[in-house]
Order: sequence, then C-alpha cells, then structure tokens
Amino acid sequence: MSFRLVRQSKFRHVYGTCLKREQCFDNIRVSKSSWDSTFCAVNPKFCAIIVESGGGGAFIVLPLNKVNKDGILEPDRKGSLTYVSKKASQAGRIPPDHPLVGGHKGPVLDIAWDPFNDNVIASGSEDCVVKVWQIPDYGLVTTMTESVVDLVYHQRRVGMVVWHPTANNILLSAGSDNIVVIWNVGCGEALSTIDAHPDIIYSCCFNWDGSLLLTTCKDKKIRIINPRDGEVFEEATSHEGSKATRAIFLRNGLVFTTGFSKRSERQYSLRAPGHLDDPITMVELDSSNGVMFPMYDPDTNLVYLCGKGDSVIRYFEITPEVPFVHYINTFQLPDPQRGIGMMPKRGVDVTTCEITRFYRLNNSGFCQIITMTVPRKSELFQEDLYPDTPGDIPAVTAEEWWEGQNKDPILMSLKDGYQATQKSELKVTKKKTNILDKMPPTGKVKSEEDGKATAISSEALEKVTEVSKVNDDLRKRIDELQTEMKKFKAVFLKQENRIRTLENKVSEMSGSGGTNASTQQQQQAPSTLTANTVNNNCDMAPDEV
Repeated sequence: MSFRLVRQSKFRHVYGTCLKREQCFDNIRVSKSSWDSTFCAVNPKFCAIIVESGGGGAFIVLPLNKVNKDGILEPDRKGSLTYVSKKASQAGRIPPDHPLVGGHKGPVLDIAWDPFNDNVIASGSEDCVVKVWQIPDYGLVTTMTESVVDLVYHQRRVGMVVWHPTANNILLSAGSDNIVVIWNVGCGEALSTIDAHPDIIYSCCFNWDGSLLLTTCKDKKIRIINPRDGEVFEEATSHEGSKATRAIFLRNGLVFTTGFSKRSERQYSLRAPGHLDDPITMVELDSSNGVMFPMYDPDTNLVYLCGKGDSVIRYFEITPEVPFVHYINTFQLPDPQRGIGMMPKRGVDVTTCEITRFYRLNNSGFCQIITMTVPRKSELFQEDLYPDTPGDIPAVTAEEWWEGQNKDPILMSLKDGYQATQKSELKVTKKKTNILDKMPPTGKVKSEEDGKATAISSEALEKVTEVSKVNDDLRKRIDELQTEMKKFKAVFLKQENRIRTLENKVSEMSGSGGTNASTQQQQQAPSTLTANTVNNNCDMAPDEV
C-alpha cells in the first residue's frame, strides 16, 4: 500500500478572481516607456498609474471609491464629491481630460506611496528630479504641477523611489548615475549617498526594520549595504544572465531573487545573508524575456511573481521545509500585462477572506482588479489569515533613524477593519545645512580648501562678467569711431576731386594766350585758390560739406 503525502497549508487553495469591468478602471493611456517598472502604485485610498503625456511626464491618481453602484464619484469645482450617473458599460471609464499630476519635464519612471500617509506620493523622472506630492482627499480637480518639495541631486534619470518601512519621511532614490541617495523629505535634505555600484542599479529593498539595504546591479552582483554610511557588508553574484535582476528581503531575513541564467532562462532563488554566493535553492521557470517582479506579503509569507509581458501570476509560499519555496498555483489571464500594483494588507477586504489585491495594467489601457482569496465557509474574522500587519504609524522619526535607532514596524489588527489615522499635510522645513552644500556628486565631503576655491571662483566669475560688460561698451565706441572715420574719408576724397577739376581749368585758361606776367599771375592764382579752398573745407564740419 502506498501513501501520498500532501503538504498541509492553509494557502494551498488560494484562487484569483477578476472583478467586473464596471468595477475596474478603463481608458488609461499607460506609459510606453521601456524602463523596467511596475508603472502602478496602490494604497487603501488611491491608485496611481504612470501615463503618457506630451511635453513632460505625468501620472494619474484615481480614488478607489471612484466607481460606485450609484455611478462615478467625482469632485466638482468646489471640491465636494458628487455622483455622476453613467451606464454600467461606462462605469469606471476615465475621461480623456482627467486631471493629472504633471510637474516633471521628462517621462516619469517610478512612483511610490508613503506607507504612513496615504495622501503623499513620490515620483522619479528622466529629468533627474525626485518630487513629493500631496494629493487631496477627494482626488484631483485640476492638473497638479506644484509639488511639496523637489529633491535635486542626481545627474542622470531617476528610475527608482522607495520609502523606508519604519522611519517617517525617509525616502530612497536610485538613478542611472549609479548613486543611491537617502533623503529626509521633511526638510528636503539628502542625508547620505551610496556610491558602491559600478553600473545601473536594478532594484533596492529595505529589510523588515529598515537597518539594511539590499540592491542588485547590472554587474550581476547582489549587495547588502548599510543605508546610513554606504558600507557594503556582503557582495555576491546573483544570476549569471545579463538581463535585469530583482531582489527582496523576506521578513525572516532571507533574500529572494529573480533573474536569468546564461541561456536566458528565468530563475528564482532563495539565499541567506552571510552565504549569498551559495543559494539555498535556485529554480528555472521558463524561457520568457520579461523581467519578473517579486511581490511579497510578509503576513502570509507568500511571494507573487509578475512578469512584464506575461499573462500569468505565479505565487509561492516560503516555509522552513524543503524545498523552502513551494509552488502553489498560477493565475492565468488572456492578455499580457504592462504593469501591476499590489495593495497593502491594510487595504484588503477581511470579510471575504481576501489576502491580496492586484491592479493589473493592460496595453489597451484597462486597469483590471484581481483579488486573491482563501476559501473559507465561516463568515467570522479569520485570525490565522490576518495576523497583525504593519500600520500607518511610523516606528521612529527621521532624526531618530539617522542617529542609529532601529525598530520593527508598529503592527495593527484588522479584526475591526482598517481605520486610517488623522494625518496632517506634509510640510517641508528647510535647514541651513544640507549635504548638497558639502558633498560633491562623488559622495565625498568637501574640504575647507574646496569651499574657499568655490568662493574664489564665484568672485572671479563676477569680475569676468564686469570685464565683459566693459568690453561690450568699448566695442560699441570703436564702431562709432570707425563710422565717423569713414565719413571724413569720403569728404576728403570729394575735395580732392574738386581740386583736380580746378587745376585742369586753370591749365586750359593759361594755354589760350596773354602776357607772360599775366600768365604767371594766373598760374599763381589757382595755387593760392586751391590752398585757400582746402583750408576752408578742412575747417568745415562733415555735415556742412
């Protein structure tokens, strides 16, 4: 007799369901950028999607309560919410002139919501600027172009923005200049720069308490870094393929990566810090070309793999049992996905045993909402499915974290549903000192000599400006003198012609006859006349000639 062992897991029967079309968003001009990004960010209040926009970069922000059985929930010009009745086939359809967040001068590459304030979102763009925006509670009435703060440091496009999981107002940005910058958004200050990557950075992820930073790079290396001083604790080869790789920290401290093999086959691996070069497990999935984005749920230890251009979502469970990464199922869809966003656990519906919700973008401009549900017969709150999850209250302030404090996220219970805490608007308090004033793009602090050289160069620049103005005045004066000289030269030429004419007449008169004396007098008279004429003409002004 043979026995078949089946692994016991409460997530073995998780299934996905697509909401009706009228409950989703449609008619969205999704960005056509080739940058490897999810193009979508979601929180319990808003859904933000990077869109195509002429004359710069923009993204659209949609309130999640926009679609309702009564119609479309839209703000009027006074800011109050009203229902606009529409047919069921038109519900959720976004008008072409819907307001955007459009303050960037280049295409937006990445967006991320603040985990502690559902109205604050950060965006990175090809214009090398990171902007932080404050979104009104009712959404956008008109196109927003003024951000709360502009974070300027990168020399090339900014392709990634990540918020700190426990510290308030701490933001990470990574650009194509191979530099990672840690920002204090509350004062618009760059706290530190990390210049440990020789090539483009593919992904960045904080660990559970935000004390470590995990990065992947085009040089095929995976690194664990101290985000405060940039010290590299560990470095190892992630995947041998040359295409983009991704890596995330799990709640228990392990590292999950996705990448490509030498034969361009997609892989995922599980690694332990201290032994990153020796994976616990590495599995090949398929030979597709799309980059896989790992999305992690720390409460259930489920990892969802969403490939760019794929029509499937694979999900796995991480356990201490061999083979450690257990395949659960695949959610199949008919069309490929352009981008995808994952709802935080505090935004799911606990009454229907929903554990995850995805906002999936299609090339046709359709934002499809997919719910992942655990089948349960009981309608009571399932405590085993919903352990305490990170809430919207930061564990430490930006200053405390920068001084070295590390704390786990403050957890909240979902038994009574999620109730957002009252948040004030983001206000930036400028400080007198900023790392930008004392740190060059290389990430090294300037010396006093460098500061003196900068002051001297500014003074020299002012002097050069003054000299250039004087030179311009001299050039104008010289042009005027040259013009006057040309006029005088023309006058002299004209008088010379008159003198020659008079001389010719005198010579003709002398040849016609008369005494020698009269001839001599006539010969002397013209010379006298000529001399007097020249003297008189030379005394005349140019305008009188």
